[in-house]
Amino acid sequence: MDLKLSKKEARERIEKLKKLINHYRYLYHVLDKEEISPEALDSLKHELWRLEQQYPEFITPDSPTQRVAGKPLDEFQKVSHKIPMLSLEDIFEEQELYDWEKRLKRIAPYRSWDYYCELKMDGLSVSLIYRQGILHTAATRGDGKTGEDVTQNVKTIEAVPLSLREPTKEEFKQEGLSEIVYKNLLKVIKGGEIEFRGEVIMTKKVFNQLNKKYKKEGKPLLSNPRNAAAGSLRQLDPKITAERKLDYYVWQLVTDLGQKTFEESTKIAKLCGFKIVPGNIAKDLKEVITIHRQWLKNKEKLPFNYDGIVVKVNQLNLYKIFGVVGKAPRYWIAFKFQGKEATTKIKDIIVQIGRTGKVTPVAILEPVNLDGAIVSRATLHNEDEIKRLGVKIGDTVIVRRAGEVIPEIVKTLPELRTGKERNFRMPKNCPVCGMPLEKKPGEVDYYCTNPNCFATQKRFLYHFISKKAFDIEHLGPKIIDQLIEEGLIESPADIFKLKRGDLVPLERFAEKSAQNLIEAIEKAKTIPLERFIYALGIRHVGEETANILAQKFGSIQSLEKATLEELENIPDIGPIVARSIYQWFKNKKNKKLVDDLLKNGVRIIPPKKIKEKLKGLTFVFTGALNSMSRDEASERVRMLGGKVSSSISRETDYLVVGENPGSKLEKAKQLGVKTISEKKFLELISD
Repeated sequence: MDLKLSKKEARERIEKLKKLINHYRYLYHVLDKEEISPEALDSLKHELWRLEQQYPEFITPDSPTQRVAGKPLDEFQKVSHKIPMLSLEDIFEEQELYDWEKRLKRIAPYRSWDYYCELKMDGLSVSLIYRQGILHTAATRGDGKTGEDVTQNVKTIEAVPLSLREPTKEEFKQEGLSEIVYKNLLKVIKGGEIEFRGEVIMTKKVFNQLNKKYKKEGKPLLSNPRNAAAGSLRQLDPKITAERKLDYYVWQLVTDLGQKTFEESTKIAKLCGFKIVPGNIAKDLKEVITIHRQWLKNKEKLPFNYDGIVVKVNQLNLYKIFGVVGKAPRYWIAFKFQGKEATTKIKDIIVQIGRTGKVTPVAILEPVNLDGAIVSRATLHNEDEIKRLGVKIGDTVIVRRAGEVIPEIVKTLPELRTGKERNFRMPKNCPVCGMPLEKKPGEVDYYCTNPNCFATQKRFLYHFISKKAFDIEHLGPKIIDQLIEEGLIESPADIFKLKRGDLVPLERFAEKSAQNLIEAIEKAKTIPLERFIYALGIRHVGEETANILAQKFGSIQSLEKATLEELENIPDIGPIVARSIYQWFKNKKNKKLVDDLLKNGVRIIPPKKIKEKLKGLTFVFTGALNSMSRDEASERVRMLGGKVSSSISRETDYLVVGENPGSKLEKAKQLGVKTISEKKFLELISD
């Protein structure tokens, strides 16, 4: 988000951000209510932190960047932390990582160090204090200084040793740890006090098992593993906590035993009987970035959730030199993965005309990094959606991107308004051709009334050549625009009349590129019936409906002759879709298009006979498949009588999970939808 503000604007923005963040933090951390996603809250906090870096004179003790979490709950006894449990600053960009290192080098210009990178696990931070080797106190982070005593609940976690394991001298030697550290450890185990800190989590497997159980019992489902872990640890009855099968991973040994590096601390914790958060040594930031990318790639393979890595200066003797700023240590930083949600501002709202003439409002955003992609536009769907969200031009909003889905605005933050925001009004006329826009009865969308609108024609041609339609290699929107401008095509049928000699004189074309395109057009002339129907761009007819029509009628000629009654009687095709199909084929211009395509050499392949192995089953795909493309997998499902949907619902039978899955996986878990691997999917579709 652009942070170029005047001093006065910055102060006002900071105050509003503080108030809003404190509100959402109270809901999330104290009341366990989640009104916005953790990613969106992180984005707000990050904006506040960046503004305070620009204008440090506006940093106040009550700023969310100067505190750790909400007040402890009254149901538990309070515990004071002898050494505060500090928070971490979040960064998202590689450049911010280099900026952090520069700040450290200014403080210690003649020192050198390496880094310890560990996963930033998504759970609840808990301190464990052992006296004479026996677990004495377990306390939550709370506000950093005072937490909640959850000792009895933590004792139910199998991963937490009730008494510390005494490692042997040989084990210490094998780990490269000194004899002095070994003697100091034995001393505190036998007669002193030692503190470990770590994360209480709920694994994905346990989360899914509990939701499956609760669904059968008619109980409310758990929202996500992080909240489930926090809620489980805060149960007043330890028996309930025990049923939740929580886990614990250590991320810090607080007590000084003479260890010299953070890596040594993790080795000591492991030897004492703890699981430790997975981590790696990096000699420089280049290796840190490589580790960050590797963990992002493997995010779904681990049994628990994590949202980035914590980068820690490995040499412990530098910690006092670097010190603490506010409530965050300078020597640690959270390098988080780019979220699928973030906050940004709406610079303007424009309208786009689609291939069917539908008018879609689009928000022009201040560019924001979402899930690794720079996003500057988001769909607002229609006028009713704008009213529902209460969106104004100039608003700060939460924008979401999931996989390849077009970014959308999910929430407006009116608390951050300045008074300069403007309402959006739908134009009365098409911005391209100037003809009136109209809203059809019973629909929420506006349409351009000009059937020959240039914008509509262009988008129809883009649709016609798209991958799921004719899929003509070497022919994309830019080439289509060029062919239109040169007067070479008006209708999709004109594409199949092009000759090499038409293309060679054009800019960006040469003999070879012209020949490649002509060969690709010739190859595309042979097309399955379902893709031909989809390519026609009939309103309300998507990929799935096109497949249903192809199976029902078997040829384009039979579909052309279908009565309205026949169409309405097809399962999964409602009256609105049926009427749209019927009226399309009654239009003389559309009938001529089909005839011209056939005259120009298009050959339609009849649909293959469907087997009924998967009849009645609905599949959704997420992530990349190794054995075939998602389109090929969808086709296999349809040929076996199944259905394919683009979105998860309670009616979904299987979510097929490939590599690097998107948000569909989390939603499937919440709804209790069965997830299967690619290997299991191949078994289902095999003959």
